Amino acid sequence: MRAKKFASVLMSVVMAGGMLAACSNNGGGNAQTNNKANDPAPAATNTGTKTNDTAAEGGKYPDYSKGFPEKVNLEIPVYERAFEGWNVTDNFYTRWIQKEFGDKYNVNVKFVPITRSSEVKDYQQLLASHKAPDIIFHYDMPQALAYYSEDVMQELDLDEIANYAPTYWKNMSATIEQYGKVDGKNAFFFAKRPAADNFVNIIRKDWVEKVGMKVEDITSLEKYNEMLAKWKEAGLGVGAMSLVKNNYIYSYAFRDWPVDPKERALYSDLGVADLTTKASEDYLRNLNDLYNKGLIDKEFYLRDDENKIKAEFVAGKTGSFGFYLASNTDVLTATLANNPGAEFAVLDAAAGVPEGKKPQARAYWPFGFIMGINYESTEQERAAVWMYLEWMSQPENLFFLQNGVEGQNYTKDADGIAVKNPDFKGESVLSQNNNKDYWALVSEMVEYADPAITRKAYIRQWAPAGYEYLATDLLKYYDQYAEFRTPDALFSVVLEKVNEYKADLNALFQELYVKCVLAKPEEFDATYEAAKKTYLEAGYQEILDEKQAAIDAGKFN
Repeated sequence: MRAKKFASVLMSVVMAGGMLAACSNNGGGNAQTNNKANDPAPAATNTGTKTNDTAAEGGKYPDYSKGFPEKVNLEIPVYERAFEGWNVTDNFYTRWIQKEFGDKYNVNVKFVPITRSSEVKDYQQLLASHKAPDIIFHYDMPQALAYYSEDVMQELDLDEIANYAPTYWKNMSATIEQYGKVDGKNAFFFAKRPAADNFVNIIRKDWVEKVGMKVEDITSLEKYNEMLAKWKEAGLGVGAMSLVKNNYIYSYAFRDWPVDPKERALYSDLGVADLTTKASEDYLRNLNDLYNKGLIDKEFYLRDDENKIKAEFVAGKTGSFGFYLASNTDVLTATLANNPGAEFAVLDAAAGVPEGKKPQARAYWPFGFIMGINYESTEQERAAVWMYLEWMSQPENLFFLQNGVEGQNYTKDADGIAVKNPDFKGESVLSQNNNKDYWALVSEMVEYADPAITRKAYIRQWAPAGYEYLATDLLKYYDQYAEFRTPDALFSVVLEKVNEYKADLNALFQELYVKCVLAKPEEFDATYEAAKKTYLEAGYQEILDEKQAAIDAGKFN
């Protein structure tokens, strides 16, 4: 199997900003070399499915339970998010992993930084230079399928996973068997994703009340826009907005309900914007109106990563901010330092929804990370990956990575929940997202045995001290609008046209949609019609045709 050359640089998944829920945070980092051979390792040939057993038949696979006979280099990807003072490849926890796992099994564990805001570009460069880690991951299936179509992943032997990682296999076998096949081959393995989400849009409650409104009354787009007009009149600030790219969920609130599954399959794709739909037109028309009235950040197209969006909120220039809530986030304290009277509230998801529409959102698929094994990884490196997932799946190891050292990072309450010490700054301090970028290989969220305790833990994990109400309200809205969250279609075939045109359309979309937003109101219709024509002719029509053929053939769910 040969890897195809990566000719184009795909752009990253970033937060769309303002009132749009999105993927995780961003960062910046440098690539790290490895010792992979230039020739690919033979792919596994046994692709049988295991359903009940937790280990393959005895003797079929080498026994490494006492450690590998020779040192194995295991290279694990980790997101680089530019957390201040945090070294993603060398910290208390990476050294602990080496000591507890690596030294035990004669494995040299190396962490390869993947810049969160440009992860596809990073992976492409690493793969092209034969320096990619043993695991190739992404959060969204279209990009995972794009990697697969480049022949950079090994076909998986499910019996092998069950043999080396029985606990992990027990937890994830059903998901792997249901979603892990492409073109009839076992391609992907996954991290667990419990039904929860800590993405939140917060708003300056003090600003809302200064203009005679209440946060709980902002339950439609019309009310939100009315509030923005009052903010401007009062000289307070504007609504947040950022450059929309690579994470195309912006039009959901403008779509019809109930969902037509085939229409959803045709037009929904995280990596390709649905510029030509009526929902997109309505979204852009609203933004054009807000822009021309001076109600949103005039330089939104320059806010292309989370730090830039955050900086505007912290400085008191914008009154809303969307991010992943975590107990050790610094956005609240930083905002208060600049604006001592600031008060914060969770913005109802309905605040972005036109009257008569429903608060639709993209539901996550029932898995977190989608992962494949690098085609250049050796048999022993592949076995080390499974052993690493097995080791991390042990409750005591997972708990340590998620919470740190008892008595330093946390204490346990009467329910057994780890209560974080927000003032702890010692060597074992967690990263700003509670070390998630290490343990997300096995689970997207923290869980306890009792679901009720898990919910309490979410509030503890997500809410900075004194702001528990933010996590409580986040969960309230998550439950309230659950029926309106639907997942994108999963195609069971590689969409070649999506892979071919996605990068170019991504760049083109940014140009065209910004032009629509910045147009004079009387020129919007003509600008949008010209944008649609350009977009369709640049490859989007071919994508729609390819998708329609797959839909007609029933190759989606």
